[in-house]
Amino acid sequence: MSVDVQEEKRLAAEAASELVEDGMLVGLGTGTTVAFLLEAIARRAPRAVFVASSPRTEVAARKLGLNVQPFDDFERLDLAIDGADQIASDGWLVKGGGGALTREKIVAAAADRFVVIADATKVVDVLHAPVPLELSPFGLAATLRRLGACDVRDSPASPDGGVIADYHGSIAEPCELARWLSAIPGVVAHGLFAPELVSEILVGTGTAVRQMIIGGTP
Repeated sequence: MSVDVQEEKRLAAEAASELVEDGMLVGLGTGTTVAFLLEAIARRAPRAVFVASSPRTEVAARKLGLNVQPFDDFERLDLAIDGADQIASDGWLVKGGGGALTREKIVAAAADRFVVIADATKVVDVLHAPVPLELSPFGLAATLRRLGACDVRDSPASPDGGVIADYHGSIAEPCELARWLSAIPGVVAHGLFAPELVSEILVGTGTAVRQMIIGGTP
C-alpha cells in the first residue's frame, strides 16, 4: 500500500473525528481506515460513549482510552463512522471485507448519521465483485448451491460465528441483488449497503478531503 493511500485514509479519518462531540453515542466500524479514526478520536478525547462493530475495534479503542460499551445497552446511536471497500457515485457501498459486515450494518442502521470514510481508490464507477457475505454454518452446502457463484473465504468466522464468503456474480443492479441475497435462507447478511443508510461520505483525495453526497456531487 502506498504512502499516498495511507495519507488519504488518515485525512478522511481525521475529518470524521471532528464530528464526534461530548455526550454522543458513537458507533465505530472496522478496518484500516477506522484504525486512523480511533487514533484521531483519542487525540481529541471527547467525552463520548462508543460502540464497536467488532472485537478487533473494541480492543483497539479500549487501548486508546475510549469509553466502549456493549451495544445491548442502547437503542440508537447519534453517529456511526466506518470505512468501505467500494463506493459508487449513487451512494451504494460494498463493505465487509474484514468479515464484520453484519455488525457493521446493524451499527450503521441504528445511527441517526452514518458517515463513510475512505481513500480515493475506493471510489468506483460501477460496483464489482466480490460482495462479502455472512452465512449460517447450518445447511451451508445448500445455501452455497442456491448462491451459485460464491466461495467460502479461508478466514476466521464472523464475530458471531457466521461463515464468511464472497459472491462473485454480477452487481449490475445492486438493489435487485441485495433483495435476492436477503431472500435466500442461510444468508445472514450481505455487504451491499444501500444509499438510504449513508448520510455522507468523506474521501481523502491527495492532500484534501472531499465530501460526497448521494449522486456523487462534491
